[in-house]
Amino acid sequence: MDWNRSQIKQRLAVVCGGVAFFCALQNLPALAGALRWVLGVLGPFLVGGAIAFILNVPMRAIEARLPRGKRWKPLRRPLALMLTLAAMTGVVTLAACVISPGIGDAVRSITSQLPAAIRRMEEQLAELEAWLPQLETFAAGLEFDWKNLTEKAVTLVRDWGGGLVSSGGVLMAGVVSGVSTFVIGLIFSFYILLQKERLARQGRQVLYALLPETWADKTLEVLRLSGRTFSSFLSGQCVEAVILGALFVAAMTVFRMPYALLVGVLIALTALIPVVGAFIGCVVGALLIAVTNPWQAVGFVVLFLVIQQIEGNLIYPHVVGSSVGLPSIWVLAAVTLGGKLMGIAGMLFFIPLCSVLYALFRGFVKARLSARKVPPRKWRDP
Repeated sequence: MDWNRSQIKQRLAVVCGGVAFFCALQNLPALAGALRWVLGVLGPFLVGGAIAFILNVPMRAIEARLPRGKRWKPLRRPLALMLTLAAMTGVVTLAACVISPGIGDAVRSITSQLPAAIRRMEEQLAELEAWLPQLETFAAGLEFDWKNLTEKAVTLVRDWGGGLVSSGGVLMAGVVSGVSTFVIGLIFSFYILLQKERLARQGRQVLYALLPETWADKTLEVLRLSGRTFSSFLSGQCVEAVILGALFVAAMTVFRMPYALLVGVLIALTALIPVVGAFIGCVVGALLIAVTNPWQAVGFVVLFLVIQQIEGNLIYPHVVGSSVGLPSIWVLAAVTLGGKLMGIAGMLFFIPLCSVLYALFRGFVKARLSARKVPPRKWRDP
């Protein structure tokens, strides 16, 4: 059997790929360590790319509304970036201005109720005095090796103290590393946003230089689809969070529950985490309301469950699903699968990822049906 040069290259590539895969399986710990090292080195740049992608969504909309012309051309991009940063800072500041007074009121309420709580505790302790003789008799019948217990307690405290000091050092090092990574990533994101057209052009040049033209075309098509999908997902997630927060503010105002605006803002912020984020806001809101009126806290939990059912089954799949082009049933499936595999990050990542895969597979199926000349009457609804 005669093989041409192309076939020989293909078979050599398959053999080399198999050998590399076998070697990777035999050295998984070393491979995982190398991967962690690479991610640690590239961490600031990956964070910067993620920040640039997020900021690019509002920045693109702001830049499209700025004046055009030769005089404005060199200023449009920096001005759009500055306005985007100002808008993001304004949103965070407004949320802090709403949340901080509410938390301060809750702390003052707890402080004012402490004397009454202490009096109730004293009354309960006084009621226990009738049981003290029985307790003393019971304690007298018990024998303890107090010396041994003391030594064990001292050893336990010493071990905990050493572990606490070492973990505190690790925690401080992690905080410093995280802050430095974020700062470097933020600065790197500014460079990306200010020169995104040039970087995109250079990336296309690299693709066409290294890959066959058809592969490069397909790669760019997938990247463009992924960019549109992830941008639409971010927009849809923000819209859904605003809708949910407004629903809670309106409902709590109607039922005369305290901290309506504070709880609404908290739930809107935590709802940026798909599906489960609002439950975090529910717990915080219920605790704040319970300080003022425990029965209203129970009513708030019931109200939350009702609104959450409406939001989870009607609003979220349609708002977010329509923004990414993914049917509602697959949105719920993507959230469930992402949460099982990667936790909260998986919930945020799997919806647009599944939307991209859904669009690619849908195009593949339509192309195969057209290539095989299957008539539409065979697969359409009867």
